[in-house]
Amino acid sequence: MATDPVAALATMAAKLKDKTGKSVEQWSTLARNSGAGSHGTLVAWLKAEHALTHGYANLVAHATLKSDATSKAAKGDDLVGEMFAGDKVALRPIFDALMKAILAFGKDIEQAPKMGYLSLRRSTQFATLHPSTKTRFDVGLKLRGTPAAGRLEAAGSWNGMVTHRVRLASPSDVDKELIGWLRAAYDEA
Repeated sequence: MATDPVAALATMAAKLKDKTGKSVEQWSTLARNSGAGSHGTLVAWLKAEHALTHGYANLVAHATLKSDATSKAAKGDDLVGEMFAGDKVALRPIFDALMKAILAFGKDIEQAPKMGYLSLRRSTQFATLHPSTKTRFDVGLKLRGTPAAGRLEAAGSWNGMVTHRVRLASPSDVDKELIGWLRAAYDEA
């Protein structure tokens, strides 16, 4: 499995061409000519007009707008460091506590930094880590079939790539309950 963003993007781009017959560059040309100028409108257009999955539409939109994490990583940008720049610096201890617990699950975890969050994968994505505001850190979890209850909220429209969200305000929120949910998501991935 690809463990760095550049390799992961290359794998996904190859699969896109295999499934659709068009390369990322060909899709980007179509997207540029669509008149949709923002990331969200490009994703929506690609899904509605060309039946691309959300993942492929997201890939094409990022490539079209040159906003993908891989482009930034190739330039040497520290995407994880950027997540905690400015007024989000106080959230870094939450991230560090999460990563310490998560990395103890196994050596097969792929960390894919994106612009503004970190995606965690095994064979599929199982969690996302988001310093969302200057006072709130969100954990996205992929826990199919698990009912939302208490602080384990349904993700709803917050993030279509996960099923649940947990909001954190301090490192003490990284507790046994949250680690249990993360472990369950990891085991399912």
